[in-house]
Amino acid sequence: MTRINLNIFDATHFRASILAIMIGLPSPITAHDFNFSVGNDAYQAEDYDVALREWEPLAAAGVAAAQFNVGLMYYHGQGVPQDFVKAVKWYQLAAEQEFIEAQNHLGTMYFNGRGIPQDYLKAVKWYRLAAEQGNSNAQFNLGVMYRNGMGVGQDLGSAVKWYRLAAEEGNSNAQFNLGVMYRNGMGVGQDLGSAVKWYRLAAEQGNSNAQLNLGILNEYGKGVLQDNVMAHMWYSIASANGQDQAGGYRDERAGLMTPADLSKAQAMARKCMSSGYTKCGY
Repeated sequence: MTRINLNIFDATHFRASILAIMIGLPSPITAHDFNFSVGNDAYQAEDYDVALREWEPLAAAGVAAAQFNVGLMYYHGQGVPQDFVKAVKWYQLAAEQEFIEAQNHLGTMYFNGRGIPQDYLKAVKWYRLAAEQGNSNAQFNLGVMYRNGMGVGQDLGSAVKWYRLAAEEGNSNAQFNLGVMYRNGMGVGQDLGSAVKWYRLAAEQGNSNAQLNLGILNEYGKGVLQDNVMAHMWYSIASANGQDQAGGYRDERAGLMTPADLSKAQAMARKCMSSGYTKCGY
């Protein structure tokens, strides 16, 4: 059975792993800085009432980082009822002060039509502002817009450009999508070796779609030598990470493998995952 090569382009809302932190603060530390730090510590401890109490006055006083953080709290309903309209308000204020994460998040609010009418043109505007300042999530999102012709004319070359910038910064979604572009020859010459390279980088960050596609390429010997053991390993890992199709593909491969090869593939999958994807059979 011929596998369907996944062609997934996802413009999702990227929540920062941590909220804005103080970088390069002037000396001496001001009261604003102290209050921001107290709020940050409270947020990390999931004491959202205290975080909001410290950040909201700073946001009202025009501190962009606090505006963005308050916007995140309204977006996620942390310490306050979830309110996309208020999230947009605070993102907008921070974005207008060139706060990069706020620009990207505001773009996504326009993309999804949350708290504001859906508007792909404005989504592109804010993604671009953040992307041009090096934000990898915004670069990825802008690549999605060019790939699908949303708010801009479809331009696969520009999609590749923005995916590549984000991929080189380690964005796993961009790495996966860049692999798709190379796999299918979209906006770039078809190059299965480069597809494998980018899928692998994404797979090693836990991207289950990249793991599935590596399994497919190993199964058919595309860009790599044909290898049922490696295919089974990647299918097993993708399935363990929640990829819906991978379990069926894994089981189909298992039916064509010797008991020794099957045992080897299973051991390799365990080693790959337990090593944090640093020891994956190559």
